[in-house]
Amino acid sequence: MQFIVKRDTLLKSLNFVQGIVEKKNTLPILSNVLLQLKDNKLSIVATDLDIIFYDEIADVKIIKEGSTTTSAAILYDILRKISSNSELNFELKSQNKLNLNSVNANFNLLCLPIDNFPTFADEFEGQEVPLNNSRFLKLLNKTKISISNDDTRHYLNGIFLHLTQAHGRNFLTGVATDSHRLSSSSLEVEGVTNFSSLILPRKTVFQLCSLLVDTSDQLSMQTSDNKVKFTLGNMKLISKVIDGKFPDYKKVVPSTNDKTLTVSSKDFINSIERVASVSLDRKEGVKLAINKDNVQLSVNSANSGEGNEKIKAQFSSENLNISFNSKYLIDIASEVEDKNLKMNLKDSISPVLIEDVSDKNSYYVIMPMKI
Repeated sequence: MQFIVKRDTLLKSLNFVQGIVEKKNTLPILSNVLLQLKDNKLSIVATDLDIIFYDEIADVKIIKEGSTTTSAAILYDILRKISSNSELNFELKSQNKLNLNSVNANFNLLCLPIDNFPTFADEFEGQEVPLNNSRFLKLLNKTKISISNDDTRHYLNGIFLHLTQAHGRNFLTGVATDSHRLSSSSLEVEGVTNFSSLILPRKTVFQLCSLLVDTSDQLSMQTSDNKVKFTLGNMKLISKVIDGKFPDYKKVVPSTNDKTLTVSSKDFINSIERVASVSLDRKEGVKLAINKDNVQLSVNSANSGEGNEKIKAQFSSENLNISFNSKYLIDIASEVEDKNLKMNLKDSISPVLIEDVSDKNSYYVIMPMKI
């Protein structure tokens, strides 16, 4: 096999591959990327057996068709250090040696035969759902902050994607929770009738986010029994879904919280950041002493001191004291688009509902801490 390709074109594709390929792998072939020359295209494939990434590069000069696999990390590292817009000349010298030639530089990369590279059947019978790139990215960003890291409840280690209905309209809704906080965000979809609910794993969520940030191609999603496929132009990301039942999250969304606190999102984040500076491990919670027209924030650390600050706010009730994990509050407040944060409270121990006035399709729930 032999081909010539522009460095920037190949590097962009290999950049996405880095997030898929595991650095330390028991199977050496999984650290490699598959390069395949066929039908005037260069195909790039990487997998960790749970996620498969495909990309096709048409802007390539093929001298001789063929295929091989080589280290994804090493190839990426070399390309990063080669000057932009260079032409790269690849030639497979033998079954286990790939030669890369570029402006005064010459590399011989070790290869593994493609026979060991996993093959996958690409069969998806489900309806193809077209999605708005930026809105879907927003949905992922708003919900991923609440994905759990607790492996004992694996069904919480991802985002639950399912269809919901409101006011006679269909929505694709994403929900994540780690049982201390919950995020939900929805986007309207039309003509989608038979979408099977699924739990999208954390790693897939983060990979999708990086793909969506860098590409504006039309996004579509298709499901099968235990997999989901996202297509973005020439790129495809296929992922296993989490096997498990997502809990009935609607039970924990408060509906009777009648005390409303409105505070500037920016002031709130900055204030928490400042008072939490005294806590080295950020484990200490932030206490909120809420009054009619202000909130007193305080963090008291047994090891390193205390911080106090007062910011303006509007509260619809009498005084209330409540405590939260400061990181959770910052994560949520950072995703709120409106300049003001709206918190619906009941008392100092019940879940709190946080709304975003600028995005009616998203909300957050956070549990208070006992301090």
